[in-house]
Amino acid sequence: MRKKGSLRKLVVDESTTYLWSVRHRHGDGQPCEEVVSLHRDGKRTRIVFREGPGRPVEGGYQPGGYVIDEHHNGLNLNEPGSVRALVDEATRRGLLPGARQVDGWELLRAVAARRAAAQAPAEGPAEGP
Repeated sequence: MRKKGSLRKLVVDESTTYLWSVRHRHGDGQPCEEVVSLHRDGKRTRIVFREGPGRPVEGGYQPGGYVIDEHHNGLNLNEPGSVRALVDEATRRGLLPGARQVDGWELLRAVAARRAAAQAPAEGPAEGP
């Protein structure tokens, strides 16, 4: 079993590898946050999901590491595929490499839609008798 908060490896392509972790954090009087930390070439980028109206980050019936927005777009940040989708979307938007902190809510809708489409069964031709 993996130690909580330990770094995991995410290989994007032959020349791009990230180490990543997920954690829940609180600030003094600040809302809760779920944070995906990405480490590459000695630099760290944090994708932050800060709790707010319609945007819970933990509690109720949700497991830790799960975020959901007011449109019911959800993502389990403990799944490597979810982190890969976040990396891909942030890269597509020009946020990676380079950004030190990224608002995860800005990425969530596109990432959740892409993940749902990838998991949906492909429609094939109708079978005849």
